[in-house]
Amino acid sequence: MVFVKSWEDFEIAAENMYMANPGTCRYTMKYVHNKGHILLKLTDNVKCIQYKAENMPDLKKIEKFTGNLMGHMASKE
Repeated sequence: MVFVKSWEDFEIAAENMYMANPGTCRYTMKYVHNKGHILLKLTDNVKCIQYKAENMPDLKKIEKFTGNLMGHMASKE
């Protein structure tokens, strides 16, 4: 499992991973209350990338990314 340091790198890698193999990709989001951060994880059974968000401005980015990813998942293409 690889933790990606920057949001932009995570977003690009996650979208590329999903587009390459949409049938096996899984996306999870977990809030860790005692540490005060959100963990994002995307895996396709071969690779796994993770991002740890620790500040409030990242929440809007996460919301936008999740919406885009769900849009890809819901489309027929």
